[in-house]
Order: sequence, then structure tokens, then C-alpha cells
Amino acid sequence: MKSLPLLLCALALAACSGKPPQPQAKPADAATPFDTLKADEQRARDVQKVVDKQADEQRKQIEAQEQ
Repeated sequence: MKSLPLLLCALALAACSGKPPQPQAKPADAATPFDTLKADEQRARDVQKVVDKQADEQRKQIEAQEQ
């Protein structure tokens, strides 16, 4: 019974030996349902930019013809 505290102390000292913990692999980012929505939203923004650019070019052509 007297050796039990000594054993516990030895185990505690062994656990706190000072060596750095093993690096853990970072889990990969899990795909969420919102990923596809974000991609669709970005695609829509890109399409809107193209449409706005084409509309601006067409507006400039119309103004050039009127002058």
C-alpha cells in the first residue's frame, strides 16, 4: 500500500517529462452545404459584371451614333 503513492508519483513524473506533444494533423476543411451556394453567388456576380460591361459598351455605341 505504501508503494502505491510512489508508483503514482513516478507515473505523474513520466507523463510530465517535458517532451513536446506529437503534432496532430489538421483536419481538412469539410465541405458545407453553403459552399455550392457561395460558388453560385460568385458565378452570378461574374456574369453580372460581364452584362454590365456589355451594356456600357452598347450605351457608348448608341451615344456615338446619335452625335
